Amino acid sequence: MRHPKTALGALLLAVALATGGCATGTDAVVTGPETFEFVSPDGQLEIHYDPPSERKPVATLTGPDLLDPDRTLNVQEDFEGQVVILNLWGQWCGPCRAESDDLQRLQEEFEPQGATVFGINLRDPNRQKPVDFVEDNGITFPSIWDPSNAAVAALRGFPTSVVPATIILDKQHRVAAVYLAEITDDKLRDTVSAILAEEVEPV
Repeated sequence: MRHPKTALGALLLAVALATGGCATGTDAVVTGPETFEFVSPDGQLEIHYDPPSERKPVATLTGPDLLDPDRTLNVQEDFEGQVVILNLWGQWCGPCRAESDDLQRLQEEFEPQGATVFGINLRDPNRQKPVDFVEDNGITFPSIWDPSNAAVAALRGFPTSVVPATIILDKQHRVAAVYLAEITDDKLRDTVSAILAEEVEPV
């Protein structure tokens, strides 16, 4: 891991965890020693996992399609071999709404190169509200509807009290970077490009 903590970062994360900010649910707990398990970043808001050989894959990440109740999305199957920009969001969360245009720009820029933005919609028990937000804002990337935190449990130990959050998965769906704050397309562009350029390692 890189990027040393800063006093401001530590304070911001502590406040977010303590107050919930745009809070949602409880932390995920699932089993599986060979899959990714989040460890407290000691105040860091941006974490990079290098070298790639030391990264861990996320557990199976699946759930109902936000826009199609009859369809189930599965990150590992639907986006095999692709870089995935995984975003935890809720339409009730101001910073989530603010960063949605940036995420859409990343989707349009990187989808032809083999990367996709993929959302997990949290704490929206009324499905129609996030559906309306997606449709009204021209968002084309898919999202799982996860009001009960069932899908996000695949991110073992991840602080679901911190929303928005963005997790970049490499082509083997291993966690390459985590952002525990609102992002911009400029902030993620170089990281996504670098991960796209990585060679796929033999299993």
